[in-house]
Amino acid sequence: MTVIRTMSRAELAEVLDWAADEGWNPGRCDAIPFHVADPTGFLIAEADDGVPAAAVSVVRYGEHFGFLGLYIVRPEHRGRGMGMTIWNAGMDYLAGRTVGLDGVVAQREKYRKSGFEFAYRNMRFQGPAPGVALQETGLLNLCDVPFDRLLAYDLPLFGAPRAAFLSAWIGMPGVIGLAADGMKGYAVMRPCSVGWKIGPLFADDEETAEALFLGLCARLPANGPVILDVPEQNRAAMRLAERMGMTQVFETARMYAGPAPALDVDRIYGVTSFELG
Repeated sequence: MTVIRTMSRAELAEVLDWAADEGWNPGRCDAIPFHVADPTGFLIAEADDGVPAAAVSVVRYGEHFGFLGLYIVRPEHRGRGMGMTIWNAGMDYLAGRTVGLDGVVAQREKYRKSGFEFAYRNMRFQGPAPGVALQETGLLNLCDVPFDRLLAYDLPLFGAPRAAFLSAWIGMPGVIGLAADGMKGYAVMRPCSVGWKIGPLFADDEETAEALFLGLCARLPANGPVILDVPEQNRAAMRLAERMGMTQVFETARMYAGPAPALDVDRIYGVTSFELG
């Protein structure tokens, strides 16, 4: 019988190493804000010898929403039913909530059979950071923005409250966070296994999104590729990625089981993460 249990934060860091092995390129310190978001929302399945063999994250936000990610079965344990066992345990944990996920497009039909409906595609873009001089005009250090104001801006763009996660996300080691004057947008960039990921990048308009993108790139402490995950239906965001010289390298299917949140996708220029939404 497969044992399913809650993983520790140390085990979560190990599972993020699994994600790196899969080519998902997680952030170097993602275990900290991920675990803070919902300490009991990370499940692990043990093989018969007690060795961790499969994992899933099922993070609860507020009273009505959850996000499923980090769904991994180690290669040597595949084909034994562990994936479905831990999937079912995770969905039980989120019972009664709308559940979102960013799934591999090839698995879209499998997710549909589990009750998920397609919403839109998220496109991963990657490219060298554009060379740009540091400009202070119109941008603020995100830590200087009152946190309640940041939460109020974030809510309609994520679809659920996530104060604990967001506080830890913007406070991770190595993070660069900026806000636009008048709270017209904000953006976070974090160091990853390879390069730097920008997410979220939320903005009221394309001009503000570009200013935040370039402001982050101007503050990079080291060379490396920059990665941005863009909702395909936000045409302005797609244009921005292409204008910055980025190339599409991957895509996911954003899907929901239950009523999809009414997100203002036209202001989502960069998804926070494929693992936690």
